[in-house]
Amino acid sequence: MNKIKVGVIGIGNLGQHHVRVYSQMEDVQIVGIADINQKKLDKISQQYSVQKYLDYRELLDKVDAVSIVVPTLLHYCISKDFLFHKVHCFIEKPITVNINEAQELIDLSRQNNIIIQVGHIERFNPAIIEAQQYIKKPKFIEAYRLSPFDSRTAEVGVILDLMIHDLDIILFLVNSKVKKLEAYGAKVFSQNEDIVKCRLYFENGCVADLTASRVSTGRYRKIRIFQEDSYISIDYIGQGLKIYRKKKHNVNSMDDIENIRPKLIKVEQLKLELEHFINCIKEGKKPIVTGEQGRNAVEVAMEILKELKIM
Repeated sequence: MNKIKVGVIGIGNLGQHHVRVYSQMEDVQIVGIADINQKKLDKISQQYSVQKYLDYRELLDKVDAVSIVVPTLLHYCISKDFLFHKVHCFIEKPITVNINEAQELIDLSRQNNIIIQVGHIERFNPAIIEAQQYIKKPKFIEAYRLSPFDSRTAEVGVILDLMIHDLDIILFLVNSKVKKLEAYGAKVFSQNEDIVKCRLYFENGCVADLTASRVSTGRYRKIRIFQEDSYISIDYIGQGLKIYRKKKHNVNSMDDIENIRPKLIKVEQLKLELEHFINCIKEGKKPIVTGEQGRNAVEVAMEILKELKIM
């Protein structure tokens, strides 16, 4: 069996887990890791017995695929180099900081027949996967994503840092274009927006309210979907799913509503995500989260930033 030769660019808090997951795959050979932090490089290189590089460009002609797990502002320039060398790219979310950069990467991947998969990890949440069979035509959606402040992501605001996850999920579930939106927020601990509330109005009539904050004392990630005959509640962190559905046309009491709680097997979403990336390369398949879908989430994020009223 020919192993896929993989590199990991950026071995910080998340990148080191990419290395760990790849190291557990029988069909993958980690050719090298790259980072500008010598101390981190030495540690991870020794831990997983992999070659280390201070300059990612030394890996351009050595790998079949890479995970790009660097600060968002660097996604475009690094991904472009690898795509130009016909290397499949897993790019952590968001794909880029604007749609022009995203489109250029997409065009380059098409020209070279190369895969881009974007790291919208909630697509691999078992609760989201299971919920899809119950979701028909959402009328109203509420999404909440709260976290403590982390200076490592302060180079972008909370929209591209946190809200982008829920934008991708909602665009996927609603499957309609946004016709207008409203957004309000505030800067608290950084020079960018740290808390934002947004309402999206879709062409098909669905309305979605999103809240993203990185000034919380804890982590809270939930989404609720309301439709004609049911209410669906998803706990991203707990990987839990609850469905409340009408038993009959007229509801007179809670006895007329069934409570469905599917038994879900908890998984490591990153493992599923990277296994999917490798399988798409081996089988020539389109990823669940394409470059185009990553671009679409960024496009809505840019519109929110444009309309955002800082209080």
